[in-house]
Amino acid sequence: MDGFTEANLKALAGPRSFERGLGYLDAVSGVEVGDGWVTASVHGTERYEVELALEGPGGLGGECDCPYGMEGNFCKHLVALGLTVLGRGTSLPRQRKAARDRAQDLDTWLSTLSKGELLTLVKEQVGEDRQLRRRLELRAAGARGDLAGVRASVRELLDVRPFARYGHVEYADARAYADQAGQAVSAIGALTGSGRAAEAVDLAREAMRLLAEAAESVDDSDGWLGQVGADLAAAHLEACRSASPDPEELARWLVGQALGDVDEGLTEIDPLDYRDVLGDEGMAAVRKLVVEAWRGNRTGWAEKYLMERLAKAGGDIDMVIAVHAADLTPNGHTHLLIARELDTARRPDEALTWAERGIRETQDLAAVDTALVDHLCERYAQAARLPDAVALRRDHFGARRSLLTYQQLRVAARAADCWPAEREMALALLRADAERQGQGWYGGPVLVDALLDDQDGAAAWQAAVETGAHDRQWLTLADQIRPDRPADARDIYLRLAEPLTAQTGNTVYEQLVALLLSIRDCHSRLGTPDAFTEYATGLRASQKRKRNLMRLMDEHGL
Repeated sequence: MDGFTEANLKALAGPRSFERGLGYLDAVSGVEVGDGWVTASVHGTERYEVELALEGPGGLGGECDCPYGMEGNFCKHLVALGLTVLGRGTSLPRQRKAARDRAQDLDTWLSTLSKGELLTLVKEQVGEDRQLRRRLELRAAGARGDLAGVRASVRELLDVRPFARYGHVEYADARAYADQAGQAVSAIGALTGSGRAAEAVDLAREAMRLLAEAAESVDDSDGWLGQVGADLAAAHLEACRSASPDPEELARWLVGQALGDVDEGLTEIDPLDYRDVLGDEGMAAVRKLVVEAWRGNRTGWAEKYLMERLAKAGGDIDMVIAVHAADLTPNGHTHLLIARELDTARRPDEALTWAERGIRETQDLAAVDTALVDHLCERYAQAARLPDAVALRRDHFGARRSLLTYQQLRVAARAADCWPAEREMALALLRADAERQGQGWYGGPVLVDALLDDQDGAAAWQAAVETGAHDRQWLTLADQIRPDRPADARDIYLRLAEPLTAQTGNTVYEQLVALLLSIRDCHSRLGTPDAFTEYATGLRASQKRKRNLMRLMDEHGL
């Protein structure tokens, strides 16, 4: 219990979830204390069931069925329950002892019952708890070797109709259906454990089909069925390991599943997971089937993925390249994948050839995968081919004129000691763009950004005056010139502040106050503080209904 403190709750949840949990203290209800656990319901967007583990293997922990909690996070609902329990102070140890005593009393009482009395008790519970009844029915059917009974129960468990009130299972009912479907997976696992693995294989395949059909009418936004599907795939693999099915038949089924997309991804089947079951004969059949499928559809995603997986597993780099080369993308992305594979295989000359080919074959350099350009420039730099790196960056900048491509050209040109000449050519392109700006061309702002990034404030100011600039750029320019040209900076700040006075919201008020502080500084530099006072007084009179703005202005002495 030493680890159950407010500080540990905050450490587990993180500051954000902890702070949000403080707002849910009144939403905790139905608290039940066990020996090492506490459960409750917390009412958030939905009602969530929360369990706090007080002394787990890793210390304090917990589970919540909210979406964030289902990802393994210690959520705000767990924080709220933890703080609620801590608020009970010294009563928690007493409640835990009472829970232990109750459990011991129950064990003692059960041990005194006769077989007939226990049977009566179980029957009562079976009559009241449908889930318990189904679990016991499945155990009974498995124990007596009643495969037909197990199959019928699995089909019933996967039947979506009892949950589909309006023809489909709504979000609120999805987990209940998934919990029930999970019992079908458990039944298949039990069948394997009871020595009926071959039957479990067949039943798992049928369950996959039924689950896929059910998923079409279930709102599985939280991924409950996805987890059931993953568990079902694992149960099928385990059954195959016990049953040792015919390798060729299993290969056909696995490849059909992987290529057919019949289960909507709920039970993702990877034939390579079955290598130990398939053996050499089965894997040979898998390779034959996959190659045939790929040759019949070289651009199919599933076919390409399987071929690539098989080729990598076999260390066949040339086949990996052939798979990619059969469906080259026009932007050079596939060429980049091939180049990386060849680099990994320590075939750098071929890798470089493919990367350069990707640039040559790109239909539009403005749309090229920029990672390919970066990759090739890095290789040029490593090979001391700096002029080639500059040429590529220059061409890329010419096709896609942006601040980023300008910066990348600058880095490459400086490394090659030719930046002044490259800069002049690049700026000439941007100036030409700016001259066409009035005809719908969007180049002026890039010119201003480039000059600002070069820390050439005077040239950036001139470009902004001649070609125009964004408000963000004008603000940057005003901040730069304020020490030497406060009047010009003041005029910019005043222009930027004007539209904000017609808007509302705390973010707007913060922006406006920041501008007011800059305007005040300009007037101070100009020796005209009274002019600012007059401006601020008029602004207050026109904005007096905006209480948060008035508060911010007061805080800053405006």
